[in-house]
Amino acid sequence: MLEAFQRRRNLIVDAISKIKGFRLNMPGGAFYIFPEVSYFFGKQYNGTTIKNSDDLSMFLLNVAHVALVPGSAFGAPNYIRFSYAASDEKLKEACARIAKAVELLK
Repeated sequence: MLEAFQRRRNLIVDAISKIKGFRLNMPGGAFYIFPEVSYFFGKQYNGTTIKNSDDLSMFLLNVAHVALVPGSAFGAPNYIRFSYAASDEKLKEACARIAKAVELLK
């Protein structure tokens, strides 16, 4: 399982790092990443403005159909939490959906 989680971590870090607006460090443990996402604050889609990580999390749920947790739940309102406790295929699909969704934000 350690090998699988390292592979998944590397997969998601690589994919999310390529999306403009996400800033993250390589996690040393656990099974989630915690990127900084304030780049998206103030951007809009369909008349809705992203004001914080709660809004971004809801946007990604509604538009990309990817569930994650806003950093405000952990006292870090400029961050979101992604779990990578899923299959490689599901992680690739989630990252592709996220990339496509955030391109809609203007």
